Amino acid sequence: MNDAPVALVTGAARRIGLAIATRLHADGWRVAIHCFRSRPEADALAVRLNALRPDSAAVFAADLRMPRAAVSLLDAVRARMGAPAALVNNASSYFATPFGDAGEQDIDDLFSTNFKAPFLLTQAALAAGALRAVVNLLDVHSRHQPRAGFSAYTAAKDALWSLTESLAVELAPAVRINGVALGHILAEVRDPPTAAEQFDLADKKLQLERVPLARHGSPSDVASAVAWLLSDAAAYITGAIVPVDGARRLA
Repeated sequence: MNDAPVALVTGAARRIGLAIATRLHADGWRVAIHCFRSRPEADALAVRLNALRPDSAAVFAADLRMPRAAVSLLDAVRARMGAPAALVNNASSYFATPFGDAGEQDIDDLFSTNFKAPFLLTQAALAAGALRAVVNLLDVHSRHQPRAGFSAYTAAKDALWSLTESLAVELAPAVRINGVALGHILAEVRDPPTAAEQFDLADKKLQLERVPLARHGSPSDVASAVAWLLSDAAAYITGAIVPVDGARRLA
């Protein structure tokens, strides 16, 4: 199935990105696996997927904070696998930025990964000529429940939310643009957990009693939503933000 369409998933080596890449591959896509620091995990994923279907997955490493990284990544994917028909902007930086302490580098990092890279990757994928659908991974809290101490991250994710809706209008009818807004999703953490992961785990535990579905989400819950939005079953869906949060935003 080397003629199957290509889906580029950023941040696909671990956690939610890994679940998305695995699900799309199971649905018949060829998968371009982007990674930054997690190259061993990305290579292991590609080996597993290619064992199921030869030449159906490849790894592309890039630091999306760097100038021209998005264009270079798209060029590499196109040269090896062909122009992507689908783009999943999952890669994200996440850390606290108390307003009085936030520096310019912190702001640049958070906006580069959470807004600038998705913008430029979508632009480059569109120029490559095969793009049909984009799914942006958002944070349900950036619109509904902003958290103190995370103003830069929240602003970056909210910008991506607005971009999702704007491009749904601008790129129609050729390209569908949708978002999946995450609530509290449990995924594996490093050993030992990073400071951001420790905060996130503690926050999830604290918030569980306020989730109407009475459980945390899983990476597979997210992957299912992304896969549906990229499928023909969602052919008339664009500009939608699908919350995967167990209705936490409403409680």
